[in-house]
Amino acid sequence: MWLLFAVLSSVFAALTSILAKVGIEGVNSNLATAIRTVVVLIMAWAMVFLTHAQTGISEIGKKSWIFLILSGLATGASWLCYYKALQMGDASKVVPIDKLSVVITLVMAFVFLHEEFTVKSIIGCVLIGAGTLIMVL
Repeated sequence: MWLLFAVLSSVFAALTSILAKVGIEGVNSNLATAIRTVVVLIMAWAMVFLTHAQTGISEIGKKSWIFLILSGLATGASWLCYYKALQMGDASKVVPIDKLSVVITLVMAFVFLHEEFTVKSIIGCVLIGAGTLIMVL
């Protein structure tokens, strides 16, 4: 089931880029990010209440709160930079560079989470990096 959600995530991320590029025309990138964030916020809380997950709020530990807040700050910074880049550049060049996050995530997972970094991971990172370079040149 995780594979289905991962594929759907990829499709929605692609739609996000195309819809944002059209929608951001003539709009301040920070304002556009704020509007997008409000929509995401409403959608996320709607899912929390639809699935009755709000009861778990009191069970969240201090460490989880800290890291979820830091993750939210990183997401906000990513979105602000992404929308500014998308406003200034071509989607076909901005998006591949943004997807270098895959490579960066793999390296960080190896360094900070001590996840396995295999030959397959290294080859994948090199290919993604090379592919990104080819697309943006």
